[in-house]
Amino acid sequence: MNIIQCQFCKKPFASISGRICPECLQQIDRDFITVRDYIYENKHANIDVISEETEVKKAVIIHLLKEGRLIIDGPDGGGGVLACEMCKKPINTGRLCKECMGSVASSMDKNVTIHKKPEPAKEEPNLKGSAKIGKK
Repeated sequence: MNIIQCQFCKKPFASISGRICPECLQQIDRDFITVRDYIYENKHANIDVISEETEVKKAVIIHLLKEGRLIIDGPDGGGGVLACEMCKKPINTGRLCKECMGSVASSMDKNVTIHKKPEPAKEEPNLKGSAKIGKK
Protein backbone atom coordinates (compact mmCIF):
# COMPACT_ATOMS: atom_id res chain seq x y z
CA MET A 1 0.00 0.00 0.00
CA ASN A 2 1.45 3.35 -1.07
CA ILE A 3 0.77 6.83 0.24
CA ILE A 4 0.08 9.01 -2.79
CA GLN A 5 -1.49 12.37 -3.54
CA CYS A 6 -5.06 12.40 -4.89
CA GLN A 7 -5.25 13.49 -8.51
CA PHE A 8 -8.15 15.85 -7.73
CA CYS A 9 -8.00 17.16 -4.14
CA LYS A 10 -4.21 16.73 -3.71
CA LYS A 11 -4.62 15.19 -0.25
CA PRO A 12 -2.37 12.23 0.60
CA PHE A 13 -4.09 8.88 0.98
CA ALA A 14 -3.21 5.20 1.22
CA SER A 15 -3.76 3.67 -2.20
CA ILE A 16 -4.02 0.04 -3.17
CA SER A 17 -4.50 1.07 -6.79
CA GLY A 18 -5.61 4.23 -8.48
CA ARG A 19 -4.73 7.87 -8.06
CA ILE A 20 -8.05 9.18 -6.71
CA CYS A 21 -8.96 9.13 -3.02
CA PRO A 22 -12.20 7.45 -1.87
CA GLU A 23 -13.89 10.80 -1.08
CA CYS A 24 -13.20 12.18 -4.56
CA LEU A 25 -14.33 8.89 -6.14
CA GLN A 26 -17.67 9.22 -4.37
CA GLN A 27 -18.00 12.85 -5.51
CA ILE A 28 -17.09 11.87 -9.09
CA ASP A 29 -19.84 9.24 -9.04
CA ARG A 30 -22.36 11.87 -7.90
CA ASP A 31 -21.05 14.31 -10.52
CA PHE A 32 -21.35 11.60 -13.19
CA ILE A 33 -25.08 11.26 -12.52
CA THR A 34 -25.55 15.03 -12.65
CA VAL A 35 -23.62 15.42 -15.91
CA ARG A 36 -25.15 12.32 -17.49
CA ASP A 37 -28.66 13.61 -16.81
CA TYR A 38 -27.76 17.06 -18.16
CA ILE A 39 -26.29 15.61 -21.36
CA TYR A 40 -29.37 13.42 -21.81
CA GLU A 41 -31.53 16.55 -21.84
CA ASN A 42 -29.01 18.72 -23.76
CA LYS A 43 -27.41 16.36 -26.26
CA HIS A 44 -25.33 18.93 -28.15
CA ALA A 45 -24.00 20.98 -25.24
CA ASN A 46 -20.24 21.54 -25.13
CA ILE A 47 -18.03 20.98 -22.10
CA ASP A 48 -18.02 24.68 -21.10
CA VAL A 49 -21.81 24.85 -21.00
CA ILE A 50 -22.07 21.48 -19.22
CA SER A 51 -19.57 22.55 -16.58
CA GLU A 52 -21.26 25.90 -16.05
CA GLU A 53 -24.80 24.54 -15.91
CA THR A 54 -24.03 21.52 -13.69
CA GLU A 55 -21.34 23.21 -11.56
CA VAL A 56 -19.09 20.19 -12.18
CA LYS A 57 -15.43 21.01 -12.81
CA LYS A 58 -14.14 20.53 -16.35
CA ALA A 59 -11.38 18.26 -15.01
CA VAL A 60 -14.00 15.86 -13.65
CA ILE A 61 -15.94 15.89 -16.93
CA ILE A 62 -12.73 15.21 -18.87
CA HIS A 63 -11.91 12.37 -16.47
CA LEU A 64 -15.36 10.83 -17.07
CA LEU A 65 -14.93 11.22 -20.83
CA LYS A 66 -11.52 9.52 -20.79
CA GLU A 67 -12.95 6.67 -18.71
CA GLY A 68 -15.60 6.21 -21.39
CA ARG A 69 -18.41 6.86 -18.93
CA LEU A 70 -19.62 9.91 -20.88
CA ILE A 71 -19.81 10.90 -24.52
CA ILE A 72 -20.09 14.51 -25.63
CA ASP A 73 -21.74 14.59 -29.03
CA GLY A 74 -20.98 18.16 -29.99
CA PRO A 75 -21.10 19.56 -33.51
CA ASP A 76 -17.36 18.96 -33.96
CA GLY A 77 -16.98 15.62 -32.21
CA GLY A 78 -17.05 16.80 -28.64
CA GLY A 79 -15.69 20.27 -29.12
CA GLY A 80 -12.10 19.08 -29.48
CA VAL A 81 -11.90 18.40 -25.77
CA LEU A 82 -10.27 15.00 -26.22
CA ALA A 83 -7.67 13.84 -28.71
CA CYS A 84 -6.61 10.29 -29.49
CA GLU A 85 -3.49 9.58 -27.43
CA MET A 86 -1.83 7.93 -30.46
CA CYS A 87 -2.76 9.91 -33.58
CA LYS A 88 -4.12 13.12 -31.95
CA LYS A 89 -7.38 12.96 -33.96
CA PRO A 90 -10.35 14.57 -32.08
CA ILE A 91 -12.51 12.04 -30.24
CA ASN A 92 -15.60 12.38 -28.03
CA THR A 93 -14.92 9.64 -25.47
CA GLY A 94 -12.15 7.33 -24.26
CA ARG A 95 -8.43 7.62 -24.93
CA LEU A 96 -8.08 6.24 -28.47
CA CYS A 97 -9.96 6.69 -31.73
CA LYS A 98 -11.59 3.62 -33.32
CA GLU A 99 -8.79 3.20 -35.85
CA CYS A 100 -6.01 3.27 -33.24
CA MET A 101 -7.99 1.01 -30.92
CA GLY A 102 -8.31 -1.50 -33.77
CA SER A 103 -4.59 -1.20 -34.48
CA VAL A 104 -3.70 -1.83 -30.83
CA ALA A 105 -6.08 -4.77 -30.64
CA SER A 106 -4.66 -6.40 -33.78
CA SER A 107 -1.07 -5.94 -32.60
CA MET A 108 -2.01 -7.49 -29.27
CA ASP A 109 -3.58 -10.45 -31.07
CA LYS A 110 -0.32 -11.03 -32.93
CA ASN A 111 1.77 -10.84 -29.75
CA VAL A 112 -0.39 -13.04 -27.55
CA THR A 113 0.47 -16.70 -27.49
CA ILE A 114 -2.01 -19.29 -26.42
CA HIS A 115 -0.75 -21.29 -23.50
CA LYS A 116 -1.94 -24.86 -23.45
CA LYS A 117 -2.01 -26.90 -20.29
CA PRO A 118 0.68 -29.53 -20.41
CA GLU A 119 -0.76 -32.97 -20.91
CA PRO A 120 -0.33 -35.23 -17.90
CA ALA A 121 2.37 -37.84 -18.31
CA LYS A 122 0.99 -41.20 -19.32
CA GLU A 123 1.51 -43.85 -16.75
CA GLU A 124 3.50 -46.75 -18.10
CA PRO A 125 2.60 -50.19 -16.80
CA ASN A 126 4.93 -51.63 -14.24
CA LEU A 127 6.50 -54.56 -16.07
CA LYS A 128 8.53 -55.82 -13.14
CA GLY A 129 6.90 -58.82 -11.58
CA SER A 130 3.96 -58.73 -13.95
CA ALA A 131 2.30 -61.91 -15.00
CA LYS A 132 0.74 -62.68 -18.31
CA ILE A 133 -2.86 -63.60 -17.99
CA GLY A 134 -4.37 -66.01 -20.43
CA LYS A 135 -3.50 -69.30 -22.09
CA LYS A 136 -0.02 -70.73 -21.81
